[in-house]
Amino acid sequence: MEYISFIIKSIILGIIEGLTEFLPVSSTGHLVIFQNLIKFKGITENYVEMYTYVIQLGAILAVIVLYWSKIYDTLINFFPQKVGYEKSGFKFWFMIFIACIPGGIFGILLDDLAEEYLFSPVPVALTLFLGALWMIYAERNFRSTKRHKDLNVTIKQAIIIGLFQCLAIIPGMSRSASTIIGGWVAGLSTVAAAEFSFFLAIPVMVGMSLLKIIKIGGLSTITSQEMISLVVGFITSFIVAVVVIDRFITYLKKKPMKVFAYYRMVFAIIVLLSGILGFF
Repeated sequence: MEYISFIIKSIILGIIEGLTEFLPVSSTGHLVIFQNLIKFKGITENYVEMYTYVIQLGAILAVIVLYWSKIYDTLINFFPQKVGYEKSGFKFWFMIFIACIPGGIFGILLDDLAEEYLFSPVPVALTLFLGALWMIYAERNFRSTKRHKDLNVTIKQAIIIGLFQCLAIIPGMSRSASTIIGGWVAGLSTVAAAEFSFFLAIPVMVGMSLLKIIKIGGLSTITSQEMISLVVGFITSFIVAVVVIDRFITYLKKKPMKVFAYYRMVFAIIVLLSGILGFF
């Protein structure tokens, strides 16, 4: 019975990760809350942290599967000599690389500090709420249907998006929200900003997750039951993320993002109350 409960909890957390990773609502905040609501018994804190990063890789695999045609096209047309610099895969991935640089620098400098001092109810709730207000303001002032609708971004646009992604270091801010707003400020359409955010997530989250897993001690330190839990969470996160990404893009083509901002405000109150009641 305990084993079945263990698997059910893994499925629940996998669903939460798949639902929230690419929506502008902060997957970190959701996982923190639900991991404490449905605590795994008899496992170490290191395993819980490892579980979080493994299921994130499941969500990233969803991006690779859904956008494989685009990824494949950039690979076979990688060299500029074949199709020209502007249409080359080299330029596309070079812009992704440029956008990764600010987050890489500030992540190394500030990630441990953020984990130590900002993973508590008040900072997370405050970030969720203020981030929601920032989303509403940004959508009113920067979102436009007349902006660039493709992913052929410039170095300047990549740097702007990369700088905005740094905000995601703060728990509760949301990497998706940060990069989409950065895309608006840089002059991209909402869909282009969201899709650039998805591609940017591939190297950022894969690199971060693998480094964290290695830092924790790797998969060799876990039990067979924990390994099964990781696999279940990974697969669940992947399946849910596939559905969510497709629906999210369809939604953004016609409707505003402010609904997610309102949700963040409500969730901020839930986070704050959870802290007051001693859930984390």
